[in-house]
Amino acid sequence: MLQKKFEHIVLQNYPDALDTRDTSIRYLGLLQNGHDIDISKMLMATSLCSDDINIPSTSFFSVVLGPFFMGGLGGLPYAGLTGLTAFAHHIPDNGTAFLFYGPHIGVTLENEMGKMYRPRQEHAGACCGALMLALERFKDLAYVPKIKQEDFQQSYLESLLYPYREEILHDISPQRKITECTFELIDKMLHDYLGQVKNEFKVDKIALLGGIVINTDFGIDDYFSVRNFEVIRTQYL
Repeated sequence: MLQKKFEHIVLQNYPDALDTRDTSIRYLGLLQNGHDIDISKMLMATSLCSDDINIPSTSFFSVVLGPFFMGGLGGLPYAGLTGLTAFAHHIPDNGTAFLFYGPHIGVTLENEMGKMYRPRQEHAGACCGALMLALERFKDLAYVPKIKQEDFQQSYLESLLYPYREEILHDISPQRKITECTFELIDKMLHDYLGQVKNEFKVDKIALLGGIVINTDFGIDDYFSVRNFEVIRTQYL
C-alpha cells in the first residue's frame, strides 16, 4: 500500500519513472536481446552520489559484475580519466562496459522534493544533501563558490552548477532543476572522458544508462527516470 502511495507521488513529478526492479528488467533485457550483449561478461561502473541511501538503487544490477565506483558528491565522476582507464582495464575478455550514472533526489509522502526520511530518523532530511546545500547557498546573492582543498568535491560541484544559478532559482521546483542540471554535467563529463580514453577500452561496446534516481523511504523501492540510454561501438567514440 505504501509503495503505491509513493508511486503516485513519484509519477506526479517524474511521469516516466520506473521502480528500480522494472528498470533492471527493461534495460538489461534490451542490452541482452536488442544489442546481443552477454550480460554475464558485463562490468558496471557507477557515477552516483556517494550517499549511502543509493546502495539499494544499484543492487538491482546484481546480475552484472561490479560496480566500479566513479562518483562522489552529487554523482560527478570524480575518479576522472584515471578511474575510467582503470575500469576499462577490468572488463572481462570479450565483455562489455556498462556505465550507470546520474544524481539523486528524495521525495516524501507529503510531496516534498529534495527530502526523505532516512532509516531510523524521525524527521525528513535533505536528499541529495550536497545538491540541497548548494541550492541553499545559491539563494545568498553574495555567495560565489571557491574551490577548497579541504572540501573539494562540494566546492567543485557548486562551481560547476553556479552558471545555472538563476535558471535554478527561478524554476517552479528548484530542487528538481538543480538535479536536472547536475545530470547534464555528469552526462557531458562522462562522454568527454570516454572520448579521451577510448583507446583503453579493448571491447566492442560501451553501454550507458543515465538518469535521475528518486529515493523514497526505507524498505520501499526507489525509482529511476531515464535521461539517456545508448550502446556505443568503441570504434565510433
